[in-house]
Amino acid sequence: MKEQALSTPAADTTQRSKTPSGNFLLKACIFATGLAGIVAEYVMATLASYLLGNAVLQWTLTVSVMLFAMGVGSRISKYIRNSLLDAFVWVELLLSLLCASSAALIYFLSIYIQWIAPLLYFLSFCIGLLIGLEIPLATRLNDFFEELRINISSVMEKDYYGALLGGLLFAFVALPYLGLTYTPIILGSINFLVAFALFLRHRKVLDSPRKVSMGFLVVPIFLILIAWNVEPIILYGEQQKYVDRIIYQEQSPYQRIVVTQWKEHFWLFLNGNEQFSSYDEERYHEPLVHPAMQLSVSRDHVLVLGGGDGLAVREILKYPDVKRVTLVDLDPAVTRLGQTHPLFVKLNENALNHPAVTIINTDAYAYLKETGNIYDVIIIDLPDPKTVDLARLYTREFYQLCSRHLSKGGTIVTQATSPFFSRKAFLSILKSFRAANLSAIPYHNNIPTLGEWGWVVGIKGVKISPEAMREKLAQLTFENIPTRFLNNDAMISMIHFGKGELDDYDEIEVNHELNLAVYHYYKSNDWELY
Repeated sequence: MKEQALSTPAADTTQRSKTPSGNFLLKACIFATGLAGIVAEYVMATLASYLLGNAVLQWTLTVSVMLFAMGVGSRISKYIRNSLLDAFVWVELLLSLLCASSAALIYFLSIYIQWIAPLLYFLSFCIGLLIGLEIPLATRLNDFFEELRINISSVMEKDYYGALLGGLLFAFVALPYLGLTYTPIILGSINFLVAFALFLRHRKVLDSPRKVSMGFLVVPIFLILIAWNVEPIILYGEQQKYVDRIIYQEQSPYQRIVVTQWKEHFWLFLNGNEQFSSYDEERYHEPLVHPAMQLSVSRDHVLVLGGGDGLAVREILKYPDVKRVTLVDLDPAVTRLGQTHPLFVKLNENALNHPAVTIINTDAYAYLKETGNIYDVIIIDLPDPKTVDLARLYTREFYQLCSRHLSKGGTIVTQATSPFFSRKAFLSILKSFRAANLSAIPYHNNIPTLGEWGWVVGIKGVKISPEAMREKLAQLTFENIPTRFLNNDAMISMIHFGKGELDDYDEIEVNHELNLAVYHYYKSNDWELY
């Protein structure tokens, strides 16, 4: 009689609380599904961020789609009138299949489908739909054990507690150590174990035990096959996105790190975006570092924001009067590569292990707000302002914050995207420097693997015209600095722009926190022509 009640819509209240083992098992299953459900949302949002870019937008869209789908699933659940346990078990088995195969399926199909976004959102919707079916079905099953007042609160409580644990596990264990390769399989296994536990405990009251038993034969075989083949599938799918052979890949909590090789040259990609190539990286890092270092009154203490690969630090350490270098990079996985990976150690000449170098893994904005240190040179080597959170690191307020940590006569330089493909964003960065009360000028260089690239350098506390600053840069000499590319002739060419390239400077808006103009300029640029 007690078992039979699980398969009916309602049960006599006198029988509630007489089966504590069944009640405990159901609540444990609800806790586990809450954990798996939230992690499934995070997996799909992270996958969307990596494949489609713009983490804030993709997390917003993916989680919103999944929450909407959960609402649809909850609505559909009211049409399931009988065989509640069968329905719940089938939902868990389907979730097991979808969650386990999600990453491998998306990676593989992304090779053949140019616009993968609709498929990714559709898969997110399907997973959300099944998650939305779980809670109403679990609540109706739990009606056998507890009255409505306690039933609703206990079901939601266990689900939310599971979600908390799931979020913590995803942030600190799953993504850093299992990545998008094995985390979905673990999710699928949790859903399978939930279904299997209920099957073992209540199989006598299933309306279709034979069909359900077949599911328990098929799903574990599928999970084993996916686990066995997921790494080569994902590697194959990812390899198709790159021209050259992948020799290293890692999913950190912040980004996807990929290193490729062509002949004796190497490329570093973060979330699919090229950071440097050993073929011509000196054409980027030498202009980034040396003009600011030579313009500064002093070079005792240098701050680098970003640049976790160590290549900018390599250039800084070429100056014997540098006493301390502080490198602030958000992702410890990148700085670990710069310190320990033989390729990076060779490229940066072991710069990150130099006794004068201190590495701090935190957000650049947060670090500057908390530190009381004063620096002589600040070098900003951060990704382009392609997202709202990155655009904050190109604002007038951010440069004012940097300026507060600069000594008088100290310099600050930032990479400033491409003056050719993203001209308005480039000019907005220049204007934001000057709005922060820094004397500043732009310069640029052609980097074969990146295209035309630009920088902005500023000086604190010294009122000097752009013409006078250009004259100073034109007089720089590099005989005592072992550079591979930069010399006086190159410096002179970098400070001059072609006809009309800076003409609309006056029409460009300053990038500030209440109006992230540089983000909008960057999103409306001509990168698609590149």
